[in-house]
Parts: sequence; structure tokens; C-alpha cells
Amino acid sequence: MKQTLLITAAIAALALAGCKDETISGYADRKVVWKLLEIDRKPFDADATIAFPKHSQIVGQAPCNSYTSEQKAPYPWFEIGPIAATRKACDAMDEESRFFTALTQMREIEAQGDMLIMSNEAGRQMVFLAQR
Repeated sequence: MKQTLLITAAIAALALAGCKDETISGYADRKVVWKLLEIDRKPFDADATIAFPKHSQIVGQAPCNSYTSEQKAPYPWFEIGPIAATRKACDAMDEESRFFTALTQMREIEAQGDMLIMSNEAGRQMVFLAQR
């Protein structure tokens, strides 16, 4: 019995070691920062970015504050965890609120070349361009 448990644990450890990152960070270039171009097919005039530097991690710069979160769903699904952001005020707080609200409502994500598109079942959409 003890030997069976050790073998099972060893097999599980090997399987986990070989697992591919199934979140967006496993499919998009981890070194790329994506700049927001539009929300709901309308230009986004403030500066906002998003990046996926390592497994399940999300980092970026909203119009006023830097932020971090985690991606909880396998690609092509998107589920952002709680957002932790700095607390700096600026003239673009309305845009920042719009950005964070839209980001938390996205449910799918697709990386195609230099474009990153997020969407949801209600027809909302965010379009990002890779900054190289």
C-alpha cells in the first residue's frame, strides 16, 4: 500500500513538471506588453497596458496606476482575479475606472500575432496591440 502511494505521488509529480501553462501566458509572448487600443469598438484615448509575464500572472499600467492580478482560466477563457492597484490619483480616473470595469467583464481572450482581443458573451470587446 505504501509503495503504491509513493508510485502514485511520483507519477503525479512528473505529470505536473511537464504541464504546459494553459493560461494566456502559455500562448502569448511573455515579454510583450499589450497596449489598449479600444473598448467596445471605440478608441481608448488614455494609456493602458496589460502583460502576462509568467504562469497565471497579469501585470499592467492603467491610466493612473500600475496593477497586478491573476488569470484563473485556461486559454482561450479569461477570468481575472481581484485587481491590486496602486492608489495614485490623476486626471484620467474616469478612463481608469472604465478600463478596470471592462477588464473584469471579459471572459474570452485570443492572441493573434500583434493583436490581443478580449470579449464576453454580452458583445463587449477590448482590443490590444503588442508593443515591441
